[in-house]
Amino acid sequence: MEEEAARVMRHVIAAIDAAKESAEPFHHLQLAGIFPDDTYAAMMDAMPSEGEYRRMSGRARSSGSTRVKLDLLPEFVRHLPEPGRAVWDVVGRALCSAEVRERLRERLAPGLERRFGQRHRSVGMYPIPVLTRDTPGYRIGIHPDTRHKAITAQIYLPRDRSIEHIGTVFHRKSGDGAFERASQMSFAPNSGYAFAVGSDTYHSVDTVGPEVQTRDSILLTYFADHTLLQLVQNRGKRVGNLVRNELRRLVHRPG
Repeated sequence: MEEEAARVMRHVIAAIDAAKESAEPFHHLQLAGIFPDDTYAAMMDAMPSEGEYRRMSGRARSSGSTRVKLDLLPEFVRHLPEPGRAVWDVVGRALCSAEVRERLRERLAPGLERRFGQRHRSVGMYPIPVLTRDTPGYRIGIHPDTRHKAITAQIYLPRDRSIEHIGTVFHRKSGDGAFERASQMSFAPNSGYAFAVGSDTYHSVDTVGPEVQTRDSILLTYFADHTLLQLVQNRGKRVGNLVRNELRRLVHRPG
């Protein structure tokens, strides 16, 4: 398991190194070929059943039941049946590695320095990888992401290129406060983006239409983890999510 996680981690790092960099409308990376081909195929075969997900909280809650999630952390993945459990455990461990975090820190240095100044090289960042599933009707309005986050990355997980039109939209804010669409990510297999969260990192998702069965992706969020309060909040939120998940499983246990 550890060797496989290390192999996947090295591939993710290589994808970060090879990512196209853009400054418009804000500094971000455009990722491709993030996971090894065999790992991606295994992920497609191991997509969890509907009952393994739980509702999102926060901003995504406004979309009702059209977005659900599964945290790719050991205490959540352990409930999955094999062979899916092993697949998602490897993926979660690779994405949570310090090596991936530091490579993203290096590539996203311009955005991180704008926000944190010279201490961006040492500011703490707490990774939470989440497998998300959006269904028709899902949308999220224009927003820059909460300041609790230091880095936002999303990895798209479609089976083919038939729904490329539902990728994340990046926006530019004009002097009069109006937003304009600057670019849109292609929702292509094994691709994605990453950016350092700032006051101008405006993005959105158009309403997912009925032609889409599911919009699957991994949200890899690095929460600012520098002050004592942030340290307590991040770990407390993880524990709270675990407790809620265990209670949900008890309530919905068959028999």
